[in-house]
Amino acid sequence: MAKPKCALITGITGQDGSYLAELLLEQDYEVHGIIRRASTFNTDRIDHIYTDPHREDTRLFLHYGDLNDGTMLRRILEQVQPCEVYNLGAQSHVRVSFDSPEYTADTVGMGALRLLEAIRDYQQRTGNEVRFYQAGSSEMFGKVQAVPQTETTPFYPRSPYACAKVFAHWQTVNYRESYDLFACNGILFNHESPRRGETFVTRKITRAVARIVAGTQKKLYMGNLDAKRDWGYAKDYVRAMWLMLQQEKPDDYVVATGETHSVEEFLEKAFGAVNLRWQDYVAFDERYLRPAEVDLLIGNPTKAHKQLNWKPSVTFDELVQLMVNSDLAAVGVLSEATGGKSSETATVRRAAS
Repeated sequence: MAKPKCALITGITGQDGSYLAELLLEQDYEVHGIIRRASTFNTDRIDHIYTDPHREDTRLFLHYGDLNDGTMLRRILEQVQPCEVYNLGAQSHVRVSFDSPEYTADTVGMGALRLLEAIRDYQQRTGNEVRFYQAGSSEMFGKVQAVPQTETTPFYPRSPYACAKVFAHWQTVNYRESYDLFACNGILFNHESPRRGETFVTRKITRAVARIVAGTQKKLYMGNLDAKRDWGYAKDYVRAMWLMLQQEKPDDYVVATGETHSVEEFLEKAFGAVNLRWQDYVAFDERYLRPAEVDLLIGNPTKAHKQLNWKPSVTFDELVQLMVNSDLAAVGVLSEATGGKSSETATVRRAAS
């Protein structure tokens, strides 16, 4: 029996990491994930696929590590011996990166470099090819220089997070060209789901809608409602990540829907799903404004369509409805729009016991 392909994922407990782990397990991979040590459980998104490592049929394994610790990353790489590495770990909240720029730069930028160096050394020493995926971001385009944005659009980052992502992007290109690594950048535009973190604007909105319906929240405080984003479904986007590493040659790809919608539009759709007017519940709070705003993002995914045969499967309206239904179910409220059914369960933080 052939040995299964082996993948290593940083950020496996996040939205994208959990969906990617599911996909790889469906593809019969052995999956290893790096998690940070914490005093409370933070594996909610992958608990449903985790099994006791003592079982013979277990194919998901977790390792304590941190993108800030290069020695630990090298040790895990030597132990796991993966054929694919997906770097999804990050301090990924753009607004928070303004408050914590050094940590963001170290984790997002230098973390990618530490992984690339570890892979380069491992590959040169063993002769085993390791294919590397770097999670890029549409935030790198920032003050956009062209509409829509493609793989060749110049970057103009407008946050510490975006600056760190640009650094990681060009390091990935540099290692590909300098050391012949199979290294790909996925420039992913905003992608959401019921597993999105509760402080990200889309999930913040749908969670508030559910809590307002349930009577446990009265107001939703927001910042810039005019910002426009290209929003897709995270489960679709992790498939694009995997497809990049299955190609004959490494390359960089924009992954997007090709549509853009404002935060206000998202509010209108989310509150409209439960027959409420968002204007009756939303208030402005300047604390949620960024020092430097990104006004418009819209990607051109033509290259991914043609070379990866990838296309999004969920529309903007369907995505909002999916997230609202999941958050309603999470608070015990049935959604009339789906007859009380939701195709996916929202991730809700567990209270410490």
